[in-house]
Amino acid sequence: MLVESLAIGTELLLGQIVNTNASDIATRLAASGITHHRQSVIGDNRERMDAAIAAATTRCDALIVTGGIGPTGDDVTRESVASVAGIPLMFDEAHAAEMRAAWLARGRRFPESNLRQAYRPDGAIVIDNHKGSAPGFRIEVNGCWVICLPGVPAEMRAMLDEQVMPFLRSMSGTDGVVVSRVLRTWGMSEAQVGEDLGDLFEDSSNPTVAFLASDGEIGVRLSCLARTGAEAAALIDPIEAEVRRRLGRAVFGIDDDTIEGVIHRLLAQRGLTVGSAESATGGIIAQRLTMTPGASATVRGSVVAYANEVKTRVLGVDPGIIERNGVVSEPVATAMALGARRVLGADVAVAVTGSAGPEPLEQPVGTMIIAVATPDEETVRTLHLPGDRERVRAYAATAALHLVRRAIDPT
Repeated sequence: MLVESLAIGTELLLGQIVNTNASDIATRLAASGITHHRQSVIGDNRERMDAAIAAATTRCDALIVTGGIGPTGDDVTRESVASVAGIPLMFDEAHAAEMRAAWLARGRRFPESNLRQAYRPDGAIVIDNHKGSAPGFRIEVNGCWVICLPGVPAEMRAMLDEQVMPFLRSMSGTDGVVVSRVLRTWGMSEAQVGEDLGDLFEDSSNPTVAFLASDGEIGVRLSCLARTGAEAAALIDPIEAEVRRRLGRAVFGIDDDTIEGVIHRLLAQRGLTVGSAESATGGIIAQRLTMTPGASATVRGSVVAYANEVKTRVLGVDPGIIERNGVVSEPVATAMALGARRVLGADVAVAVTGSAGPEPLEQPVGTMIIAVATPDEETVRTLHLPGDRERVRAYAATAALHLVRRAIDPT
């Protein structure tokens, strides 16, 4: 069974709203073993909508359309589907009465424009919307089921899970599942990971191996189609073991693991706390460390030491170290980490100084120096990161967190 998804909305094309519906639909189709053939986005333009819907009905078994069924004048998905199907719109008096009653019960005046949501193509089957006032619908056009859902993510997801996916699974006749497992790595380039796992990528058909790059981390996705989740897991397990054997310490987590969450688990297991001293990253590391619920049990605090005076007066960095080596140097980063341990009362502290750009500061742009101090030792690394200021700072923060992980879990 081939399924396409089509998102309607000029705001999506302009980048004003992120199309999370596409990923929600994709993950649910994949988990059900249904082929997701294509994703598309078009604006609120009737001519282009008609063309896109008509074309999709000639090449897929089902088309999921999100957006364009609200109460405003640019919500014309109903009209477009009816036009492509060559049928009129019908007015649902019962739904119109339900909407009026709902507004009256809240003591609010009913906007007559809401009545647009009571129209649907004649003969279409209603998809109930328990979280909003715009019901969805499905109708067969040219042998393809066109399924229309609201663009509001919370409404769309509920209708997708409760009504659409059971329908598509019954239509597809598949009783299998697709299970994916992602091993998360850091410290190797995508090219390096690809080379080390090249034969697995080429030779494995079920499970399949794919690579996902994001913010300096590389994910290795293992996907498997099987009758049950247990059977899929049994097929994935030996491939995962081989990936871990080859990549070693580069693997830091699995599936939804984040480096922040991994750090907090390691600190909690060892009864340790962490703190940070940040110059070039300006608090990004502290912000990420405190994103995890329960972080207050392991995070002591942070010092954003942008000015040299803060480095010397608050962190206790010897001014002579700065004068002799420059602020963008390994001795300064190490002194900042030691100072953060002392001032914050943390067991482990990470410090960053560097030249993030756009103009170079003592060192070429992209030179970022990270130091980690633990009760046993201090380590420091100089990185040369690509990209603009935002990317350099983000990558440096990610690297700093991973160096913390390696410092507290050196095995």
